[in-house]
Amino acid sequence: MSTEIGTLELGEVHPCAHSAHTYINSLGAAKLMLMQEFFSSCAIEGNRCAEVCGETLRRFINSEPVSDRYLLGLACALKEAEEAST
Repeated sequence: MSTEIGTLELGEVHPCAHSAHTYINSLGAAKLMLMQEFFSSCAIEGNRCAEVCGETLRRFINSEPVSDRYLLGLACALKEAEEAST
């Protein structure tokens, strides 16, 4: 079964998921733990992005399965946080 150009097949990993994984790992354990605390603090206030990213980061840190969609969202959120702090 072939899909249209630009459409992922069911079960096909997004081509950028590996880059997102590599980027998140490059931040190091200390920064990831700090970001997990940051997401937790924001999630308490009802921030939906922080709720989703915090749980995704927890799964990532614990080597639990994370879908490419969530991984890409986490990488974007971490990149934005990193840029905002500089």
